[in-house]
Amino acid sequence: MYEATSAPVPEEVAGGEGDAARLVGSDRVLAVLKELARYPDGVGLEELTRVVGSPKPTVHRALGALRRAGLVDQGARGRYVLGDEFLRMAFAHHEARPEHVRVRPVLDALAERFGETAHYAVLDGLEVVYRAKVDPPDGAVRLTSTVGGRNPAHATGVGKALLAHRLTTAAQVEAWIGDSPLVPRTPRTLCTAADLYGDLRATRDRGYAVDDQENEPGVNCLALPVYATSPTTPSGAVSVSALTYRTPLATLVEAVAEIRELLGPLGEPYG
Repeated sequence: MYEATSAPVPEEVAGGEGDAARLVGSDRVLAVLKELARYPDGVGLEELTRVVGSPKPTVHRALGALRRAGLVDQGARGRYVLGDEFLRMAFAHHEARPEHVRVRPVLDALAERFGETAHYAVLDGLEVVYRAKVDPPDGAVRLTSTVGGRNPAHATGVGKALLAHRLTTAAQVEAWIGDSPLVPRTPRTLCTAADLYGDLRATRDRGYAVDDQENEPGVNCLALPVYATSPTTPSGAVSVSALTYRTPLATLVEAVAEIRELLGPLGEPYG
């Protein structure tokens, strides 16, 4: 039971003392930093305070700490944006990832060969995260996916290519879904454990996954696992994501041998 005190307890230390108190304060700073990423054109203190849900002095102190570290800049109009130092660190880290360095030439080759977008993605819980993307050299219409963006794993080719190696029984599929029902992205999305298990089994049998307009209408893709960091477990998956009117799914399926050839050793378990 806590006793009332005459002086207010600062929000940053309300959770305890020492390391616990610093953790609470760090959480506030990280929440502000994460929210800023949603505002490429900048955001004012008032709006940021409202969306973060913390007192204005707390948000202002967090911004001050981030500015001193070079992670946040404040423009002439008083709006806050992610700083150049944050972007430098993020891009340097991204470019230095071994799997990204090794996979990038494959994505370049796939985008040029098919005139469509090539992705490299990894699995993160119920979602996939795009680690690399190469748009076609020509073509006015391109996909809106972004590096760092997320999509539901069950609705994407890259997601199903990876899930097929992790979920090999119906019980594992049901456990993976758990209490979070699969959300339909389009009328074609597979949203039951039985349908998803059947598709993953077919993916294992043929060695590649497909997304037949299951994540976005008018877009299909073919995906294969990538073995960049482990001899037996895929580190991620590569996909060719195409506009259906330009490159039908059947065209990608017919070219799967060529896609495997471009993927080379990265597409085969080793060791």
